[in-house]
Amino acid sequence: MKSSKESISSPTPPAALERLFAEADIQFNGQRPWDIQVHSRDVYRRILVKGSLGLGESYMDGEWDTEQLDETLRRLIRLAFERKHSAWGQFQLFKSYLKYMLTNPQSRTGASKSVRKHYELGADLFEAMLDPTMTYSCAYWKNASTLETAQLAKLELICRKLDLQPGQKLLDIGCGWGSMARYAAEHHGVSVVGITNSPDQVKRARKECSGLPVRIELMDYRDLEGSYDNIVSIGMFEHVGVRNYPGFFRIVDHFLKDDGLFLLQTIGTMRTAHSPDPWIHKYIFPHGKLPSAKQLTTALEPYFTLKDWQCFGQDYDRTLMAWWDNYHSAWPNLNDHYDERFYRMWKYYLLYCAGFFRSHYGNLWQLVLAKPARQHGYRPIC
Repeated sequence: MKSSKESISSPTPPAALERLFAEADIQFNGQRPWDIQVHSRDVYRRILVKGSLGLGESYMDGEWDTEQLDETLRRLIRLAFERKHSAWGQFQLFKSYLKYMLTNPQSRTGASKSVRKHYELGADLFEAMLDPTMTYSCAYWKNASTLETAQLAKLELICRKLDLQPGQKLLDIGCGWGSMARYAAEHHGVSVVGITNSPDQVKRARKECSGLPVRIELMDYRDLEGSYDNIVSIGMFEHVGVRNYPGFFRIVDHFLKDDGLFLLQTIGTMRTAHSPDPWIHKYIFPHGKLPSAKQLTTALEPYFTLKDWQCFGQDYDRTLMAWWDNYHSAWPNLNDHYDERFYRMWKYYLLYCAGFFRSHYGNLWQLVLAKPARQHGYRPIC
């Protein structure tokens, strides 16, 4: 869907802004698919005043377009990472550091509000975008040709990495709509406890797992109880927050049996940052925070030994493009519930994330962790 507005040839962009975008090989009103077609003179002001937030908001408002938004954003993301080493970039990072280290936006109350704002936008939206398993995390495309088979392959890969055995008890932290819990119970004979902060997810997950040895609870991970043979967390760690990383691993350590395994799947970033992208924070994932390898290893070191670390960020690029295709195709059936600004916001979100992984500054990680007390060896599986 493109804006009906005509590109404008004037006023010309400020020279400083033109030079900045030229560093990413992007032109205003250029002829290439990733060049930005400007529909309003306000675009330049909004970018200069609000940076990446202004860029995203002006796109939502139809003030600019590009034929290949994912490629435009890939180029800008790479530029943003490269410029973070400048004096101005370091100043911005320092301000973010103060804000996010002096507060804890991912407290119990904050985490619950953040999760509900995103995951309860509407069942029709996620049903249209996702595959039939309703798996909202990176798929595994190694031997798959469709989104559904790639998601099932990811679930099977996780079960194999955890070496699930019939009769074991599995904890799923951040269970979503229950795809992991259902798959593990059906195909590997384990009982599962799944927890999430989203009432909508609890309701659907309980329905999807009906008749299986699965219990789904509306619960924060800090309120857990019991003991588990294995623990898994898929796409939830991004909501934990850097101040809570040590506490998260301490809790997993407490509830995992000595001979068990913990698999953590999370998006990761190449360089340590102390705050999320302003646009993503405001419109998509409030207070979301992507860990760096340094932050992860520092937080887990007191509790776990690392048995395996697999990276397949390119698979998330392909997953996001599949979600975008599904969303775009389903839009005629969704536009009674969501306006065009939402359409452009969700498009920007999906293609921004695809560009993030394609830039190679973002990655997808699966870590297999064990307690030092574990007696059994471990052979990596991929």
